[in-house]
Amino acid sequence: MYLEISNPMDYHVALYIRLSKEDENEGPSQSVQNQESLLREFVQQHRLSVFDTYVDDGWSGTSFDRPGFQRMIDDIETKKVNMVITKDLSRLGRDYILTGHYMERYFPEHRVRYISLLDGIDTGVDSSANDITPFRAIMNDMYAKDISKKIKSVKRDKQRKGQFIGGKPMYGYKMHPSEKNKIVIDEDVAPVVRRIFALALTGESCRKIATILNEEGVPTPASYCGWKVGNPGPYTGLWSSERISDMLKNETYIGNMVQGRSVKISYKSKKCLRQSPENWVVVEGTHEPIIDAETFQKVQMLVASRKHTRSRTYDFLLKGLIFCHECGHPMAVLNRKNAAGKDRLFFVCRTYQRFTKAGVCTCHSIKEETVNKAVLSKVREVCHTYLNPDKLRQIAEEAVEDASKAADCETEMQALQSKITSLTTNLDHMYMDRLNGLLSEDDFQRIYRKVKMERTVLEDRLKSLQEQVTQPVSTGEKAKALVKQFLDSVPTSRELLVSLIERVELTEEKEIIIKFRFHELEAIS
Repeated sequence: MYLEISNPMDYHVALYIRLSKEDENEGPSQSVQNQESLLREFVQQHRLSVFDTYVDDGWSGTSFDRPGFQRMIDDIETKKVNMVITKDLSRLGRDYILTGHYMERYFPEHRVRYISLLDGIDTGVDSSANDITPFRAIMNDMYAKDISKKIKSVKRDKQRKGQFIGGKPMYGYKMHPSEKNKIVIDEDVAPVVRRIFALALTGESCRKIATILNEEGVPTPASYCGWKVGNPGPYTGLWSSERISDMLKNETYIGNMVQGRSVKISYKSKKCLRQSPENWVVVEGTHEPIIDAETFQKVQMLVASRKHTRSRTYDFLLKGLIFCHECGHPMAVLNRKNAAGKDRLFFVCRTYQRFTKAGVCTCHSIKEETVNKAVLSKVREVCHTYLNPDKLRQIAEEAVEDASKAADCETEMQALQSKITSLTTNLDHMYMDRLNGLLSEDDFQRIYRKVKMERTVLEDRLKSLQEQVTQPVSTGEKAKALVKQFLDSVPTSRELLVSLIERVELTEEKEIIIKFRFHELEAIS
């Protein structure tokens, strides 16, 4: 240790100590006590003043989101610390990118001198040891990567053997009191699991089961385990249909160990990716079942039989743009037939829909067409305000002149007539298919409306061209009509709506709040 400090009174020192579980395998030399003893000896030898000691015991070096390290950064930001000392570079971190960031950029920008004792690194002096620091950081990173691979391999091997390696067992089970990596039935909540399956057998939907449990005040799995929720919302502490569905399909309840349903992106990230069922690790007969196999299979058939009802979706103009003003969640859309038997879409609050009896939010029910009219009316007003018709007319006149030179009106009319005839033939075929039972009534009505609308558009265009041929219109009048058509059609463009509107909120009093992406356009309808 040949480091020299000529002006010790100018420094307020932070002693940083880190120890992970992997470092413990390297022997007692890496212990917290050993590191602190070495650092204390150095500061006494050089008559340095220690501001504080920062310890992260049991924290990996691949992440810098450590409590002790972040507390040290806070003290650096408030200028309480201007020197950081560690035993070696790997104590600071094992991610070579972030380690380099702190050494090469953060510490110099904040006038902090960094010293790594065993590596001979001192950013306060010009030394050859500093030049090879990036290579030391890369080696530390490679070590962390190698350790991660070994740990992942060990965990995967335990999974294949049917040993439980998770933090908390599936709801209804708990860790064995004496045997490691084994789970046993938790008799305190196992009756809840059995009741959920019993209700499912009677034909109750997942949403209905969740409603029953919420009404009776049964604690959710998260509440029972005492898990803290980072960002609590209106659903926090309530059973949901998704939770019930996940439990009903989990083979853990028939004695099979199911693991590997999600994997970490990398050893440097805590984020996980969900895996498809074929990639799960399932080992049969590893623990006592709560549900018998026959009951489980019957429930799977019942769940599968309702699959088509849950997968139905509807396309509507404001899809992805409309939210509940009170709870902030997206609005759901329901299809209801009116007195004449015609389909009508309604917006309802999804929170209310899922947790009706819990009183979390209110219905907010309103016709989809009512909201559309209000939103489109405001967008038309915005378009007419910010799009100058006179300037557009000049552009339209040039477009009309160019089009009149290049377009062959007769050819277009023939093409339109051909398409109209083809669509009419298709309608005839569909009608015959419906009579012969090859096409259901619902499918026929849906396709019929679509084809008929397309044919109507073509017929209107053909009629317009025919009028132009019989009654020639001036370029100015054509341009005026073109501008009017543009301004009238702009609000119904899905692409334009998404570009203009950030979100539409519906209040409990049926007030429609439009939030534009541009603040100067914001208004309340």
